[in-house]
Amino acid sequence: MKIAFYNSKQYDQEYFERANQTGAHQIRYISSHLNLESTSLITDEEVVCAFINDNLDAAVLQSLKAKGIKLIALRSAGFNHVDIACSKQLSLPVVRVPAYSPYAVAEHAAALLLCLNRGIHRAHNRIREGDFSLRNLMGFDLHGKTVGVVGTGKIGQAFANIMGGFGCNVMAYDLIQNEQCVASGVNYVTLEHLFSHADVISLHCPLTPETHHLINHKALEKMRDGVTIINTSRGKLVDTKAIINALKTGKVGLLGLDVYEEEEALFFEDFSAKGIQDDVLARLTTFPNVIITSHQGFLTQEAMFNIAQTTLSNISLFEQDGSIQNGVV
Repeated sequence: MKIAFYNSKQYDQEYFERANQTGAHQIRYISSHLNLESTSLITDEEVVCAFINDNLDAAVLQSLKAKGIKLIALRSAGFNHVDIACSKQLSLPVVRVPAYSPYAVAEHAAALLLCLNRGIHRAHNRIREGDFSLRNLMGFDLHGKTVGVVGTGKIGQAFANIMGGFGCNVMAYDLIQNEQCVASGVNYVTLEHLFSHADVISLHCPLTPETHHLINHKALEKMRDGVTIINTSRGKLVDTKAIINALKTGKVGLLGLDVYEEEEALFFEDFSAKGIQDDVLARLTTFPNVIITSHQGFLTQEAMFNIAQTTLSNISLFEQDGSIQNGVV
């Protein structure tokens, strides 16, 4: 099938070309984000391939349908950027990559935690300037600490296993208990209990109306002073203004983010010559006990190959007989 591949980066092209070695599909790589204006770039393609920071609201979907697009292929697990109700009305199916590498994201969450705790980012910068002091680099043993995991799907389970390997006491909250987590010693508790007892809280749940701003003023008030919070899931799980206040008071001791509420206009792009125009994000970057990465948790060789393979497999099955594999419900 002919595919309009929006929001393309060099690493996308490398791995999708590798997965498409047989030339089963004709892929046209477009660097622009998908939005209402950029739908004009579509010529005779039948499939649109989009990423998490593309816009797939009702107006965009209607435009795509009018241009003859038959399938939306998301190269991501998340789909909160798609107007699903509208896609159903238009009979425009949406497929995704539900699992590419849970280890990639879980390991990135662990990396953020370790880097923050031991001040590796600060030490690295100091050494480059000839400062070999240990001032303000005191960390804590992860062994014996209580780690709360919110969401125990494949990624949350992988993170829980990593923390168990460090000798942590792992507790979790999820609407559905993961029996493999239970078997490995994870203790399921209420969300309120997790907030009030965990030394480290890591978010691995989807963004829904119920989880929007899951970490807010009220939730933060329940947490231990100096709590460590890691979010590699969805930016809008965290009320950023509330967490800035908590950083200022010391309620939050360490914060690691691979996602941000308003990341759509910023992440994956280079603003080094322009400066950050988002005042809230700019304020976050001033804290020495905060590390922000630009949604790179998925960026491993294994994950990228799995993303490419699954996306093209979704498209191939649709082309063969209209089958929907990994459809968004």
